[in-house]
Amino acid sequence: MTVPLILASQSPARLATLRSAGVEPEVIVSGVDEDAVLERLRELHPDAGPADAVLALARAKAEHVAGMYDTEGMVLGCDSMLEFEGEIYGKPGTAEVARERWRRMRGNAGVLHTGHWLVDDRDDGTRGTVGASSSTTVHFGDLSDEEIDAYVATGEPLQVAGGFTVDGLGGPYIDAIDGDFHGVVGVSLPLLRALLAEFQVAFHMLRSPA
Repeated sequence: MTVPLILASQSPARLATLRSAGVEPEVIVSGVDEDAVLERLRELHPDAGPADAVLALARAKAEHVAGMYDTEGMVLGCDSMLEFEGEIYGKPGTAEVARERWRRMRGNAGVLHTGHWLVDDRDDGTRGTVGASSSTTVHFGDLSDEEIDAYVATGEPLQVAGGFTVDGLGGPYIDAIDGDFHGVVGVSLPLLRALLAEFQVAFHMLRSPA
């Protein structure tokens, strides 16, 4: 039996990671107001940390897609943020911000948090929801200003959490990671497997028969 997976994310890296594991999800991008979600989280839980923040965003995305669209399967929402020296880094957005962040991060380490939320939206499913966050320490290379400028000029770091990738052009600039590689890319496959098991769905059931 094949169980459809709906990915509530526009991230090409998440889609590529799932495809590399043999899963071809349907992509439906949520229209969630992320700032409003985080503001609500701060109101309800003033002590919430970055792992809580990405989990709240992942939940909002998954539940929005499950509630607003005619889906039939497991709906997965994800979100990532970098925790560095007590600050939270999302997408830099501009070259100036990306350059400034890399000058701070080079030669240091941060923690990349990725929230995962799964909704059982099958016709015969439980309609239940479950989620968890993965956290991985990332060690950044000691880049020169020239290397930083060259990387920022590619445009890649502007639209990714923390301003870097490990699976793309940023790979040469990451010295090491302590934790799940796929969690840094954007979706932890072992964590997804564990969340699916909560609904008695095995990971291989997401794969279409050969």
